[in-house]
Amino acid sequence: MKYLLYFFLMLSVVVAFGQDYETRQYISQNDTLPYRILLPENYNPNKSYPLVVFLHGAGERGNDNELQLIHGSFLFKSKEFRQKHPAIIVFPQCPKNSYWASVQKNQTQKKEKKFKFQEKLGTYRTQELLELFLNDLEKSYKIDTTRRYIGGLSMGGMGTFELVARMPDYFAAAFAICGGGNPSWSKTLSSTPFWIFHGSNDLIVSYSYSKRMFRNMKRYNKETRFTTYEGVGHNSWDTAFKELELFPWVFSFTKK
Repeated sequence: MKYLLYFFLMLSVVVAFGQDYETRQYISQNDTLPYRILLPENYNPNKSYPLVVFLHGAGERGNDNELQLIHGSFLFKSKEFRQKHPAIIVFPQCPKNSYWASVQKNQTQKKEKKFKFQEKLGTYRTQELLELFLNDLEKSYKIDTTRRYIGGLSMGGMGTFELVARMPDYFAAAFAICGGGNPSWSKTLSSTPFWIFHGSNDLIVSYSYSKRMFRNMKRYNKETRFTTYEGVGHNSWDTAFKELELFPWVFSFTKK
């Protein structure tokens, strides 16, 4: 009963905050990627805009094209954000039986989740679909190719690390909340400034995954930042979203 109440509460939040997000889908061969897009106020199709891609967590997977807006979509709708950072905002939705990152997942007897991040970035359809989607998006909208950004939480944080590793020349900056990746990607990731966030008491995605990535990435890029939320569990995105410096920091970078 409590789950149903929570579900309907979250659904009402999605409806409230998602009204300005247009509903779209990208189709490639037999695969469909639902996504929501928020255009800048007074959008001018002849003008180039920055792009922000946000990757949701595992709980928001599906094909309803709504759940991915539960966490974070409100940030980009605020009057302050839209005035300071006019940008094209995109929330793709990962298919229910897929994952944003090519990671092996296991659960211990203590119900702790263990993740093994692939060292070699081989063919992975969901990541490939994201790349194709971004390329298609650039055909439909005038995007400032020096100001493309990405961020995500949990599974989306993992997907953020991996997609930037696969497309090291694409994004100008990235932020990853309670995610993780393979430290062997660190040198490849060095061309993109990262801000990493994680709660020290996260029992879903271990804090050690982000800490390990930071230690290795910092060796190659001094712009890499890491914020630890002491005593915070998996929902560290709630605290990260309150960081007043987050978007000024993200938008301060351009890709040369």
